[in-house]
Amino acid sequence: MHSHSLDDWRHDHLFLGADHARNERRTRWVVALTAAMMAVEFLGGLAFGSMALLADGLHMATHAGALGVAALAYRYARRHARDPRFAFGTGKLGDLAGFASALVLAVVSIGIGWESIVRLLNPVAIAYDQAIAIAVVGLAVNIASAWLLHDGGHQHDHGHHDAHDHGHHHDHGHHAHDRDHNLRAAYFHVLADAVTSVGAILGLLAGRFYGWAWMDAVMGIVGGIMIARWSWGLLRDSGAVLLDTVPDPGLADSIRDRLETGGDRIADLHLWRVGPGHAAAIVALVSDRPLPPAQYKARLGGLPGLSHVTVEVNRCEHHAAA
Repeated sequence: MHSHSLDDWRHDHLFLGADHARNERRTRWVVALTAAMMAVEFLGGLAFGSMALLADGLHMATHAGALGVAALAYRYARRHARDPRFAFGTGKLGDLAGFASALVLAVVSIGIGWESIVRLLNPVAIAYDQAIAIAVVGLAVNIASAWLLHDGGHQHDHGHHDAHDHGHHHDHGHHAHDRDHNLRAAYFHVLADAVTSVGAILGLLAGRFYGWAWMDAVMGIVGGIMIARWSWGLLRDSGAVLLDTVPDPGLADSIRDRLETGGDRIADLHLWRVGPGHAAAIVALVSDRPLPPAQYKARLGGLPGLSHVTVEVNRCEHHAAA
């Protein structure tokens, strides 16, 4: 039995984004801004009879809820990052939160579209001046929220990623070109909110100056369609991560190019995302003259985003028999 310390062979599974703490703080600020504006638009839409304003308020409500879930996911992931119950850390909590929020958004988009059609068929009186004023303030809040999330959604992460070989020493590599997709999705959702606010303003202006009261309901329908499109995109992207689809086919090709040399062949390759900017790989190799796993892992050093590697090496039985 091995009697020495195993510390040199053990490692953490910290697969959080490089800007996790900063993104968490900014998300909380945007939640507060959006929740306040949501209440104003929702009450204003009810008071002044504007479906576009009510739709925008409901959209902001779903947005505030989605961002609230994202903020809680950031906090939970941070607090449980070293919890041994999570085999590969908590880096995918944001994707789980995004998937749940997307389901809610899909239901809300249907509700907004239905209510807008009802208002189109049965128009109600609208207090245009008050509704326009509230919609303009809502647009300002959306722009402020987009500014808060912009750096986190688009700035490159400059994290120090560790590549580990199961049962062997640690390698370290730098990865400078991946992003926090959870916050990036929130950023584009804020932009969608801004577009919906613009639609509400245009619909109210058309009703105010040209008497096109139907435009308000039409803009509500447009807003519902935009929410549905965003919901589908988030379901598709977050669902792909939760189902462990290959995050980057180019990275898989690079792994094969580096390992399949000198007659060595990859019999099995599993590559999946374990957090923003972090991918894990399990590789099973077959070789006529197998080398120690650490040497194969060393060939993968420097691959962007490859943070956890397990290598299994098998000697070719047919070659051994010969």
